[in-house]
Amino acid sequence: MSRDDQRREQAEALAIQALGFVAADPELLPRFLAITGIEASAIRQAAREPGFLAGVLQFIAAHEPTLLRFSEETGIAPKSVASALRDLPFGDDLHDRST
Repeated sequence: MSRDDQRREQAEALAIQALGFVAADPELLPRFLAITGIEASAIRQAAREPGFLAGVLQFIAAHEPTLLRFSEETGIAPKSVASALRDLPFGDDLHDRST
């Protein structure tokens, strides 16, 4: 397995952990669903789409209090969220060219 594959795998694991964090929070989950336009029943299907996991990390990173609470509750440094985001498809500023 290449170094890039390892980083992507680690980034996916972090994003899945972030999704669990969002899903378990009665205030964050409705906001996440509203922003993404995803129905709660469709999250599993949406999670298979390219860019979904990056979107979860973007959601966490976009609101500093949420990012800091996620960091505190998981022990994951805020900068690790940004780093993981760059290792996921559609997680960079060049998302239009990532396809």
